[in-house]
Amino acid sequence: MDVQQDRIAFLEYLQIEKNASPFTIECYVKDLAEFLAFLEKEKLYSPYDVDYSVIRIFLTELYEKQLSRRTVSRKLSSLRTFYRFLEREGKVDSNPFMQVSLPNSNKPIPKFLYSEELEKLFHVNDLSTPLGARNQALLELLYATGMRVSECVNLHMKDIDLSLGTVLVKGKGRKERYIPFGRFAQIALEEYLENGRVTLLMKSNLETDRIFLNAKGTPLTDRGVRIILNKIVQKAALTIDLHPHKLRHTFATHMLNEGADLRSVQELLGHEHLSSTQIYTHVTKDRLRTIYNKSHPRA
Repeated sequence: MDVQQDRIAFLEYLQIEKNASPFTIECYVKDLAEFLAFLEKEKLYSPYDVDYSVIRIFLTELYEKQLSRRTVSRKLSSLRTFYRFLEREGKVDSNPFMQVSLPNSNKPIPKFLYSEELEKLFHVNDLSTPLGARNQALLELLYATGMRVSECVNLHMKDIDLSLGTVLVKGKGRKERYIPFGRFAQIALEEYLENGRVTLLMKSNLETDRIFLNAKGTPLTDRGVRIILNKIVQKAALTIDLHPHKLRHTFATHMLNEGADLRSVQELLGHEHLSSTQIYTHVTKDRLRTIYNKSHPRA
């Protein structure tokens, strides 16, 4: 059997059938190459003969390198996917990596902003200036939708429907989803698009339909958004660390705290698996305990 042909077929499977992102594919290919190099070093040249004992030796090597649990978990997940593909193609009888449990990644509890902190942030931008209007629209939209910063900077004019109050977001794996936004985000966006963006665009004479532009009139970058948020925090005189993903965490936490169901929040965030969304449920437990203590006669 030709391992190289199977590697190429696996790559096509990831690109076409799984519609995986370039970053995910890069990780899978790297992890597979590392495992095949390990097999060659161990004089086990065929990946079709791998069993649980071989995987245990491989795991030992990974832990000796003092890799994090998260990294080990990702490598095992990559190889589990590869062998699932081989099993489907009839190249192996069973998936040896199904016998291996993924190590606990010990995901940290996501940090979020409280309503009082958010309110201060929403009142520091000078809406009479193009950059102030842009910053307000950016802040309102990130909190209103919970979208990733990469999704936000790649928004085009045609993706926003102000009449319906929705935005079309292109997420990981080129998957698209519609997210509604509320009145505050709508007002901020209308102000920016009607006045601020037009002024910024004139500075570059660039033909772009990207929604968010920098001070030079060219498309805003991920790094640019982080700089903007840090400046907003400084103006608000808050001693918090604000990055775009914290606004995403805040969106999810506040939605769940106000009674949104987990499946709806999963869809809004663009999570493929519900387990990715469940990390936010711990935050609501304190609130549930408070409600219980106040409401239950024998609490």
